Amino acid sequence: MSASHALPRVLVTGGAGYVGAVLVPHLLRAGYAVRVLDTYVYGEAPLAAVRSHAQLEEVHGDLRDDDAVRRSLAGCDAVIHLACISNDPSCELDPELSRSVNYDCFEPLLRQCVAAGVRRFVFASSSSLYGVTDAPQVTEEHPRHPLTLYNTFKGMCEDVLWRYQATGFTTVSVRPATICGRSPRQRLDLTVNILTAHAVERGVITVFGGSQQRPNLHMADIVDLYQRMLELPDADIAGEAFNAGYQNDTVARIAAIVKQVVEREMPERGPIRVETTESNDPRSYRINTDKIRTRLGFVPQHTIEDAVRDLIAAFRAGELPGALDDPIYNNVKQMKAVQLR
Repeated sequence: MSASHALPRVLVTGGAGYVGAVLVPHLLRAGYAVRVLDTYVYGEAPLAAVRSHAQLEEVHGDLRDDDAVRRSLAGCDAVIHLACISNDPSCELDPELSRSVNYDCFEPLLRQCVAAGVRRFVFASSSSLYGVTDAPQVTEEHPRHPLTLYNTFKGMCEDVLWRYQATGFTTVSVRPATICGRSPRQRLDLTVNILTAHAVERGVITVFGGSQQRPNLHMADIVDLYQRMLELPDADIAGEAFNAGYQNDTVARIAAIVKQVVEREMPERGPIRVETTESNDPRSYRINTDKIRTRLGFVPQHTIEDAVRDLIAAFRAGELPGALDDPIYNNVKQMKAVQLR
């Protein structure tokens, strides 16, 4: 299959992260040659299952290291840029570090891509850049009102990205909802995932607030979308941003779904209790995905329920020891543990 790919060699920055650890094997199975650039803050294990694959290369390096970036880009046709200090609390932990990784090195990366002859650049942005809004239909044209450093830097990077769009260098931004589900580099600090972990491990789900809207997207759907972004014609995506999400639900509704699935799949856990407490988290938004559906034909196939079942399978397989205590499952805790600089 690889011979038919127009962009056969792909660099995935952050390829050992939560999404990358699922995306890289997915692309290898699809016949792509994949190179990963990552600092491996979360260890070597996420890519262990494909480490011996003939079409995989790994570069242990930092986006802020021009030489490491240059080596990583050599011979690549496309880049899927996932690497960043991910999520709001992680960025707030060290604002200087966050700016250096999430923004300052972005334009140098783009310049090196152009110099290396890369033909397509897929940017993993975030639907959180719209900020808090009561608008019932948050389309890609909705004003950006970022509340945190994380989504501020995502928006700033998009502004830079559009300046580099050109014939021969196609740029596109994907604005995903909150990803949920299973990964070799499991995160349990995301809404669906952490509620499931608490239900399985404690038998109690704690909901902070509950009325906040959260758009969600299953891991399998986001990796499918990133592959499509390598294969779509330039004219369909050049210089465009696309919201990517599926179910817009309140946190309280997500908790109810988790409770129902865990009780059904793990009856030995007994009734799962839901406790609600106050929250000072103002983030609430829902996204409209008409554009990606009508223009690209992208319709997610997996639900929150599917993600919960996948996570239950991971617990049953013994893949998540110390789920509520080990910092490896939590970005902020792991950053503190390794003293990331």
